[in-house]
Amino acid sequence: MPTKAALAHIPGPPASPLVGHTITIARDSYGTQQEYIRRYGSVYKTNMLGVWRVNLCGADAMERVLLDRENLFSSEGGWDALKRIYPGGVLMQDGDHHRANRRILQAAFRASAIRDYRLRMTDAMAELLASWPVNEPFDFYAAIKDLTLRLGGAVFMGLPLDGPLAKRVNQAIQDEIRASVTLIRWPVPFTPMWRGVRGRDFLRETFRALIPERRANGGDDFFSQMCLARDEDGRGWTEDEILDQFNLLIMAAHDTTATALTVMIEALAAHPDWQERLIDEVAALGDAALDEDALGQMTQTNNVFREALRLVPPVPFIPRQTTRDFHWKGYDIPTGTSISLNPGVTMLSPEHFSNPTEFDPDRFTPERAEDKSHKFAWTPFGGGAHKCIGMHFSTLQVKLFVATLLRKYRVELAGEAPDWQRMPIPKPKGGLQVVLKRP
Repeated sequence: MPTKAALAHIPGPPASPLVGHTITIARDSYGTQQEYIRRYGSVYKTNMLGVWRVNLCGADAMERVLLDRENLFSSEGGWDALKRIYPGGVLMQDGDHHRANRRILQAAFRASAIRDYRLRMTDAMAELLASWPVNEPFDFYAAIKDLTLRLGGAVFMGLPLDGPLAKRVNQAIQDEIRASVTLIRWPVPFTPMWRGVRGRDFLRETFRALIPERRANGGDDFFSQMCLARDEDGRGWTEDEILDQFNLLIMAAHDTTATALTVMIEALAAHPDWQERLIDEVAALGDAALDEDALGQMTQTNNVFREALRLVPPVPFIPRQTTRDFHWKGYDIPTGTSISLNPGVTMLSPEHFSNPTEFDPDRFTPERAEDKSHKFAWTPFGGGAHKCIGMHFSTLQVKLFVATLLRKYRVELAGEAPDWQRMPIPKPKGGLQVVLKRP
């Protein structure tokens, strides 16, 4: 990994001893990055806990790195910090190994499987929403995290919503997520990393015991589909490969959906005109089943979802590591350099989006199509070979939630809109207090 001296020719702010720029960026990640871009340009270096990192900013950099036509950038090297909790996940793989595992994973996302997941979600989501309070304030962020975890237990794992195993599994998943972003990277007893490693071991032991039965009898949950998945050549996964891929997948699915829905509900509560537009869109569906055709008609809901992902992307930065020397924007960047792409900042750039900090879902209509100003202007799901494989499923899940909620309730803010913590995992500081009311 290159030293500060090896990167001396790349501009950047002065770094504090030991922690570098970690505290400054953690306090105000977007504001700090935008200031660094103004001061140093679209290529600059920062130090995060002793590791020097080169930031490549803008849509052009996103295109060059994510398409990676020259095989210059390693996702495995970039996401090295996740390997203790999520070893072997497709996100941390490159080249032929990554392509082979992604092909098998795609089999679990085929159209017939998505239909089965939707049917499971429809009943489970209605049951879970029925337990939410009405006419009294509650923390939507905490509630939606709980809902997505319990929904994941049913859809992804085939577990009863309130069974004792589902509760233990959900706690283990939360412990893993906290460990993945903790500053202490070793499993020192009673630290988040220690609890995360214990959670990982519990999940592997629990689901390893289920694999023989799922392989023998199948099922319409995601885990069963992964146990049976094959690529076009008939190759499937070993038990360890199933556990590695499944563990990463349930983390990614949970956090993406919980964050996006929290942003959406805050925006709809703060903009009653938009809430009415979505209510009308849902009402136009009538009492029909919320199948693929019905959800496909929810174009305004889709635009609100896209705007939520633009304003607060669940993954605000994308790391890579260079595998060879390369040249970019006048700078030579050596082999082994940790680099960061910043889609969160790019999606707030006035170069691509008018009034970029304002909530304006109409920017995604065909007439305006601001997201088409550059093929990598809007990239909450990444791009290239590592683009999020669950993008369609996530969109379906969000539409299903919005339709189920707005068929019965209206939502209002209960107090001031919260400030948002942008990194490492976006969340509203102090939660999001809302009130559900019947029309």
